[in-house]
Parts: sequence; C-alpha cells; structure tokens
Amino acid sequence: MAKNDKEYLEIILDPIRVCASYKPKFGQGRGEGYDLKAFQTLYQADLFYSWFGLDNPLMYAAHKAAGGMTSVYRQIGIGCERLFRRILQDQLGLDEISATWEYKVRKSGGGTRTLHLDGRIPLSKVTDSQARSRVREWILEAAGSLEVKKAIAKSLSGAVFEVGNVPEFVELR
Repeated sequence: MAKNDKEYLEIILDPIRVCASYKPKFGQGRGEGYDLKAFQTLYQADLFYSWFGLDNPLMYAAHKAAGGMTSVYRQIGIGCERLFRRILQDQLGLDEISATWEYKVRKSGGGTRTLHLDGRIPLSKVTDSQARSRVREWILEAAGSLEVKKAIAKSLSGAVFEVGNVPEFVELR
C-alpha cells in the first residue's frame, strides 16, 4: 500500500458512513427523518395510505433503501471531491485553502449561497519550481486544446476544476 492509501481511502469512506444512519423524510422538511415507528404513525394517519397498506414496514424499508442509495451516490461524490483536493495538496504542496475554490451567488429569495468547485491550483502557491513548471505547461497545453489565444493562456495564474466524466486521465508529472 502506498504512503497515503489508507488516508485516501478514509477520505472516500467517511462521507459514505453517514448513509448508515439515513432516515427518509417523506417530504416533511429538512429534519432528521423518520424511523419506522414515526413513519407508521404518519402513514396510518392518512386514511388513503393506510387503506392501501402503505404503512407496512416493507414500504418503509423501500423508502429507506431508495433514499439511502441516492445518499450513497451523493456521498461518494463528496468523498471524491475531497480526495481530489487532497491529492492536489499532497502532490503540489498546497494548503487546504489554496486547493479550494468557492464563490457566492445571490439566491432569488434574497441572501447568498456558497458554491464550490472540486479543486484549484493557484500557480503562485505551488512552491516546488519543477511542479509549478509542470502545472504551467499543462495549463498552456489545455488552453491550446481549447483554442484559447496564446497571449491569454500565458496570463493564466492557475486552474480550477469541476471533475466529471473524463474520457482520459491527465497526469501532472
């Protein structure tokens, strides 16, 4: 096992562990969710649901499994985002703040919401000159493949990432 493998595995698994205690909310707000007894009380109070037998423990299990699966996928994504940022930190000597990109947007009802991208590499924070040179070359190559004008590409001070389905792996070595 490589030096950081156990730590990296925990970064992925920690968010997934929250799924073990998942309880469905049944459209009842953002509370902690319903256990079986509370679910049955809720569904038995509705004559239509009760008449169809939807207050059955198997229905609760189905809701818990369905919502739990959605939660697992969401938590895997969160774990992967954290792992990606951590790898940027470890490989490029970045601190957590430097590897994080966030911005605020106004909500339609007022107030603001903070959104995050998966990672950031500010060239000025990469202290190892060889690593900084590799990242700068990669940025110029990526900009070229996107047909960004060379003058603009040369002025770029780093990169931000939103990782999705990537057709091929790009190595920063």
